Amino acid sequence: MYIEEHFNDFLIFWSLIAVIVFFSLFFKVAPYGRYTNPEPLLQISSKLGWILMESPSIIGILIFFVLFNEKIGLVETLFCLIWSIHYFHRTVIWPFRARLKGKKMPIGIVLLAFIFNTVNISTQCIWIFLLGEYSQQWISSPQFIIGITIFAAGMYINVRSDNILMNLRNKNDKGYHTPKGFLYKYVSCPNYLGEIIEWLGWAILTLSPAGFVFLLWTFANLVPRARANHRWALDNIDNYPNNRKAIFPFLY
Repeated sequence: MYIEEHFNDFLIFWSLIAVIVFFSLFFKVAPYGRYTNPEPLLQISSKLGWILMESPSIIGILIFFVLFNEKIGLVETLFCLIWSIHYFHRTVIWPFRARLKGKKMPIGIVLLAFIFNTVNISTQCIWIFLLGEYSQQWISSPQFIIGITIFAAGMYINVRSDNILMNLRNKNDKGYHTPKGFLYKYVSCPNYLGEIIEWLGWAILTLSPAGFVFLLWTFANLVPRARANHRWALDNIDNYPNNRKAIFPFLY
């Protein structure tokens, strides 16, 4: 099939880029958050930047859903709902809960993330709406049940970890402090761990090659960043626990 052949070729190419990004980020930390360079002229509000760069993931799946609404079934509709739950939280809820007032983000980071999310949602939807085949029995299949359970567990870890960080910043003065409780007992970035678990669940519940490539990209982006955050915390936060790992409990 012409579309499937070129789709698979693109996924291989996209995966190779993820591997390059993974190794690159061990040498150069992405300049946003605590690593933002205060000097660049082209910066925008972090809140606006976050909404803009995450928005393709919501808008894209809505466009595909409308275009293919008459051809899709219950399974594809559930996929859209599961995806949208995560990205509605990430695009609409999180930026207004996080303490982003007065913070800036390089517009280059926003543009790169916008492009990535546009490509990513396109690959997910091409598989779900055009190339994948899902009967209604998929909902009772082991891969769907296991995958959605893992996805829900990952989102719980991600959101709860973010809540601990937000409450920590609300209770303390400006600056960075040591988060405690929950999985922070074991790792510095359980929010990143939760997101990796989410997309592992997504890849399993869809059994989509695009889903597994997205999992690869999530790993490639978040593991080096977790390592950088962990090292930064050890160097800059007083009495930071040195027995914690960066992202995977007891391992790394």
